Amino acid sequence: MSARILVLGSGGREHALAWKLAQSPLVDRIYVCPGNGGTASTPKTENLNLPLVAPHYHQLVQFAAQNEINLVLPGPEEPLVRGIQACFRKVGIPTFGPTELAARMEGSKAFSKAFMLRHKIPTATFRTFSSSQVDEAIEHVRTCGYRVVLKASGLAAGKGVLIPESTDEAVEGLRQIMVANVFGAAGNEVVVEELLEGPEISVLALSDGYTIIPLPPAQDHKRIGEGDTGLNTGGMGAYAPAPVATPAIMDRIMQETLRPTIDGMRREGFPFVGLLFVGFMLTESGPKVLEYNVRFGDPETEALILLMNDGVDLAAVLLACAEHRLDSVQISSRPGFAVSVVLVSGGYPGKYSKGKRIEIGDIPSDVVVFHCGTSLDGDELVTTGGRVLAVSAVAPSLEEALSSVYTAIDKISFDGKVYRRDIAYRASTGANSTVKGLTYEQAGVSVDAGNSLVDAIKPYVRATKRAGADAEIGGFGGIFDLKAVGYKDPLLVSGTDGVGTKLRIAIETGIHDLTGIDLVAMSVNDLLVQGAEPLYFLDYYGCSKLDVAVATSVIKGISDGCQQAGCSLIGGETAEMPSMYLNGDYDLAGFAVGVVERELILPRDVVEGDVLLGIASSGLHSNGFSLVRKIISLTGLAYSSPCPWDATRTLGQNLLKPTRIYVKQVLPIAQKGLIKAMSHITGGGFIENIPRVLPKGLGCYVDASTWQLPAVFRHLMKEGGVAPLEMARTFNMGIGLVVVVGKDKCESVLNALRRQDPGVPVYEIGQVIGTSGVEIRQLDHWT
Repeated sequence: MSARILVLGSGGREHALAWKLAQSPLVDRIYVCPGNGGTASTPKTENLNLPLVAPHYHQLVQFAAQNEINLVLPGPEEPLVRGIQACFRKVGIPTFGPTELAARMEGSKAFSKAFMLRHKIPTATFRTFSSSQVDEAIEHVRTCGYRVVLKASGLAAGKGVLIPESTDEAVEGLRQIMVANVFGAAGNEVVVEELLEGPEISVLALSDGYTIIPLPPAQDHKRIGEGDTGLNTGGMGAYAPAPVATPAIMDRIMQETLRPTIDGMRREGFPFVGLLFVGFMLTESGPKVLEYNVRFGDPETEALILLMNDGVDLAAVLLACAEHRLDSVQISSRPGFAVSVVLVSGGYPGKYSKGKRIEIGDIPSDVVVFHCGTSLDGDELVTTGGRVLAVSAVAPSLEEALSSVYTAIDKISFDGKVYRRDIAYRASTGANSTVKGLTYEQAGVSVDAGNSLVDAIKPYVRATKRAGADAEIGGFGGIFDLKAVGYKDPLLVSGTDGVGTKLRIAIETGIHDLTGIDLVAMSVNDLLVQGAEPLYFLDYYGCSKLDVAVATSVIKGISDGCQQAGCSLIGGETAEMPSMYLNGDYDLAGFAVGVVERELILPRDVVEGDVLLGIASSGLHSNGFSLVRKIISLTGLAYSSPCPWDATRTLGQNLLKPTRIYVKQVLPIAQKGLIKAMSHITGGGFIENIPRVLPKGLGCYVDASTWQLPAVFRHLMKEGGVAPLEMARTFNMGIGLVVVVGKDKCESVLNALRRQDPGVPVYEIGQVIGTSGVEIRQLDHWT
């Protein structure tokens, strides 16, 4: 491949990207629009003088089409927020960067904060106000009880943030933004959020909409003055990796923010492709998001580019992202540290002069000077911006990298040159430290949340009270009085199970009150097939961070399932385990105990010629969901899409129909001794489950024409191209419980089952035969 890449922008970030792209053997030509004095002299690269202002993108699109551009790489945020990606997509040219919808994560702080709230991504407490709500905003900052940060919601060139020192300053800041319009249209909405304290870091992560790969964490320096004093700027320098971002912190960032962000954007219909740049405050309670950006950071990029191993082909990486195959390329960093120090014009970030001559002397060989605001005036290099040059180096140690950079800075001169001499001071002075005496909550476990959950679920637990159990929780163990149930010669039967990857759909759809029924069903149906009456149930709920509302919803479902089964929920365990699960994920396990008279234990006395009765399932139940999710992914449907076989419900709602609990329909008949065996059709379908209850040497046939195949199975078989026999060894195919009865009892048991629950169909589906295995007859009925 001979790639041609169009880079949009004129700063140090764009120069650094062009410099790295030029090293790729895949790249034939790089065009930078408009570029600067540095890109003009970069190998394989030429500057392009075309407008980079909406709505005049058509000239760039025309140039790209005529010059066979293979990839467009926007540097600044504004073109992305204005929808430039769609302009190139219309002519078939991929862009490394998000759609206009996805770019709202930077284009609207109000939108991104609401997104974080929806997806439980850690961030500061906040409220949003429109420009007409200035009085309400003022009242809020006077009464909220904490120091605030004021953020213009729209794009403000990185300068739309005020950090007032007092309530009076906050009130004046609101008036400046909302009345005086100092940030223009960007201040039409204002986010007022709690001031967070701690070290700041920047995490830049590549994503193709599915995979996300973070680059080493960086720290930048926003203030113009040393010691982080003075006015905010676009960035006075950066270094990476930042030692304060330990592996444990980066693991939390991935689990609590990066992965939920990428997954959440995809689920909401605007998947993120490009470079997600997230600013974090490392608070005492963990990393919290300050803001999202949807492009490479500046000056972080100038340092991070140098940290990439020589073997990393940036062009291949960016193309893989744009083509949704990021997992096919390798990205690695060299050991050591990279530093970038920005030289700015005198007067910046206020008014400054341009056109100052720049002289670059003999600089160390391990230093790269990236141009930020320069141009060529004939043969002379001159200043054209506030930030002029980003002097950058990589070395085995931070001290060596800093020494090389500052040695090079002494060799560079222009009138009014200003720079900070303390870049990376936090790493060397311990200013990053946040440890003041740790608590369990700071480690990610909230005892208070656990107590709140116990209080919230007590009414649901009490609703499962039955003879033998008082259904009260809070002790060290649950108690059941076996004498209270009146069995003469009892055997205890126990079972345990989970819900499997059906949980993934529950988590992605936010429907949590049904999987608890599944959890109970999977265990109590297994007790039932041995003839046992379920007595009590215990649950295990494991998560990364306990969300009381979600856990309460799950346990309400468990309570509903216990009531359907007639058993008591006598206890459980909730385990909050940071780093063991992804943020927002949880897992379930259930444990049930039942009782049966010794003489009625099943299976017993099964002989050739006995009849198989099939009781209808409610749908998929809780097995085969790894295959279900794979098939759904191939169809391109979202779980929020209308269900193809039932337009009255979403796909997710239909797939999450809970497993049918058969206890009340079947147990009274089993207790009369009318049933010889039962098989719960779970994972493995008919093929694996029915033989488990048949004597050695016997098998059975199942006639697929004796019941109507439910639409969900027909859809999965068609869309996944799954063979009928494979379906029969994976899914229940519409029959959730198989009951084996003597031929002479068949009609009476069939009628009794139908009377017990007229709403649940029962069919005669086959017979026990004299050869081992399960024979599925008339499979063509399913096709």
